Amino acid sequence: MIQRKRTAILISGRGSNMTALIAAASDPDFPAEIVGVISDKPDAAGLGVAIARGIPTKVVARADHPGKDAHDAAIDGALAGFGAELVALAGYMRLLTTPFVEKWQGRMINIHPALLPSFKGLDTHRRALEAGMRIHGCTVHFVTPAMDDGPIIAQAAVPVMLGDDEASLAARVLKAEHQIYPMALKLVAEGKARMEGGRTVLAGFADNDAAAETVVAAPAPLRTIVDLEQLARITP
Repeated sequence: MIQRKRTAILISGRGSNMTALIAAASDPDFPAEIVGVISDKPDAAGLGVAIARGIPTKVVARADHPGKDAHDAAIDGALAGFGAELVALAGYMRLLTTPFVEKWQGRMINIHPALLPSFKGLDTHRRALEAGMRIHGCTVHFVTPAMDDGPIIAQAAVPVMLGDDEASLAARVLKAEHQIYPMALKLVAEGKARMEGGRTVLAGFADNDAAAETVVAAPAPLRTIVDLEQLARITP
């Protein structure tokens, strides 16, 4: 029997990436076990989703604590209560304090809806469209004190189609997020992706391991990064 890493998820909203992680971890052979979900917002829709799937939840509301240090200390206490070994941020919309991040560094990961280092922060899809990007995507990375700046674990690229608006592009990227986040958590839980010296080190792959080819590119359903049929419709 494999030793499954006890993993807690931090959310602030609907928790769609949380749901993808929970679904992946429902397989007993998946190397991570979701042991708890923590939200900083009592009305986060993801809490109901987690409860319906039998995952323990805890609300650590910002308003109940005098400052960020106290809030993060309470989150750390909740993680200890779950016996968490790994932390996955899934739409957690608050910057974490440096002491908290440093304590969990190398054991805490995040997913960002852009191909880092481009478009850090918010409104990534709008900014990608305004910049005229033809390729957009998402990134899973280790969390460091600087926002959206940690070593990259995995990325998936998607095309920006003619006629895309923020909603359509966001939906395409979200589909990719739901595929690569479980893959990235699996790599970290297995020790195949780890943070060393400010970089992500990949190790433990066999020479013919297909996973080694996908950690920095699109997973199999997204291998056709540019839809040639769409491109053929582009006129000068």
